[in-house]
Amino acid sequence: MDDTLNGFTGFSRKDDPLRYADADTQAASPVSFSKEALASIAGEDRRWAWVEIDRSAIRHNLHEAKRRLQPNCRLMAVVKADAYGHGAVEVSRTALNSGADALAVATVDEGIALREAGLRAPILLLSEPPQAAIPLLLEYKIMPSVYRAEFALAYGEIADAHHLKAPFHLAVNTGMNRIGVHAEDILEFERQISFHRALEQEGTFTHFATADCPENLDFRIQMKRFTEAIEALRLAGIDPGIVHAANSAALLRYPESHFDMARIGIAMYGFHPCEETRDVVDLKPAMSVYARITDIRNVSVGEGVSYGLNYRSPGSVRICTIPLGYADGFNRLLSGKVNVILDGQYCRQVGNICMDQCMFEVDMRTYGTHPRLNPQLGDIVTVVGNQGDAITTITEMAYLANTIEHEVAIGFAWRLPRLYR
Repeated sequence: MDDTLNGFTGFSRKDDPLRYADADTQAASPVSFSKEALASIAGEDRRWAWVEIDRSAIRHNLHEAKRRLQPNCRLMAVVKADAYGHGAVEVSRTALNSGADALAVATVDEGIALREAGLRAPILLLSEPPQAAIPLLLEYKIMPSVYRAEFALAYGEIADAHHLKAPFHLAVNTGMNRIGVHAEDILEFERQISFHRALEQEGTFTHFATADCPENLDFRIQMKRFTEAIEALRLAGIDPGIVHAANSAALLRYPESHFDMARIGIAMYGFHPCEETRDVVDLKPAMSVYARITDIRNVSVGEGVSYGLNYRSPGSVRICTIPLGYADGFNRLLSGKVNVILDGQYCRQVGNICMDQCMFEVDMRTYGTHPRLNPQLGDIVTVVGNQGDAITTITEMAYLANTIEHEVAIGFAWRLPRLYR
């Protein structure tokens, strides 16, 4: 078989690339690179697609949130899921430097990553981990949420055995029905754990299920249950510690829910938690997504593009490929429904979005005030963000995919390199 195909000279049989995976069978490599040199190749130089995070937008959003807090109310920055895809370490640093008082995560490993990055602010784990993880909580000073007596007592026992205190926040279920001690059972729960000397209740919190909904009846019910639970603790001589309930929607809509601290999540990243907050506060999205054109081709009238060939060329277009697919968070449900931006003009994404790549069409006709585009290999395409007056948003993508901004933003996090500005 000829080793030459379309001008490319492939590996010969004696130079089978599989042999180079085994150092013992490789006498000498024709090219040698140091590990340091290879490691110095930055993430953005390894892919022609990337995410940019605007730290000034995060600072702006935090400032806007803090302006609306009740006097002496603290602010907890929720940085779970790698800060909703924005990068937990960098976002945490930005948040703390912008006036946040504490951080919240969803897993033990998320908390450890922040500690290993040198962050010393209080970190709340928003759930109970397995009991086997208790030594990690104590070693890295991560406060768990507590709502099962068995876990609380095990936590206290291990802490006491090492002459440590076991700080925690008590989670109260007031209607979300996800986690937490039922509000009406809070005194009985406290009785079950009160004898343990190592346990220290540093906070008490709940989570609203409908703060982002137009109607507020269920929100009012949860508020009433939580307020009564806190009052019951105080009447029983139990200090609830830092009381907190407000998420982003409640922070912006219901100042009576601020208590001692509010938790800001989605709003910190520039997304409105609901339509009702759009007239309340100006938020700036922090995430943009870009890619460079890696292929350009003319496709004849009627020729198809991508898997299934569902899109057929109308002619007078060029099909451009960018290395961004559903494995990078560009949801396959968006196939054929969204635009990207090239040179300040909208271009329609066409064909099914592939795992690692997708295509868009460039209309090669000149009409009206729109100049004819001339796409070139390496041109930057905006997938999320703006070029000139043209803008594409995660909010629009979430609407078209019948989901929420949280899911779309997180999707762009896992494979794409991130640049901060």
